[in-house]
Amino acid sequence: MYTGIIKRTWGIMAKSKKNEVTATTHAECAQFTIPIRDTLDILSGKWKLPIIGALITGKKRFKEMERGIPKITARMLSKELKELEVNQLVKRTVYDTTPVTVEYELTTYGHSLQDVLIALRDWGVKHRSRILRPKEANATIPAVA
Repeated sequence: MYTGIIKRTWGIMAKSKKNEVTATTHAECAQFTIPIRDTLDILSGKWKLPIIGALITGKKRFKEMERGIPKITARMLSKELKELEVNQLVKRTVYDTTPVTVEYELTTYGHSLQDVLIALRDWGVKHRSRILRPKEANATIPAVA
């Protein structure tokens, strides 16, 4: 009888001597999924990761970010920046000038997401080429009349 371990994405499942698969405990599964859920809650939505990506290169004014992130509205940018500030990922600095100047920058904590963003970008590039490659190959095949 086989007593090896089968690794799964959401935990580890082991085969018993009777060939029955026993699931991991709820606590073991939660230990893996809860931190992922927390991360997704903080970074969810269409705009937070592009905003963080824009700020990785340094401080930006509101209008710079609005121009640099295609299709984002001023209202959405403002909302998302406030949420990122609440979660201590972005720092907002107001300068006493006329008119008032406001700059945004990533906190040290926000910069800790850089490796995550790079990994997401790299995966996205690979995925895009994987998905588009078959379509491009089919597009070059002449249609049969």
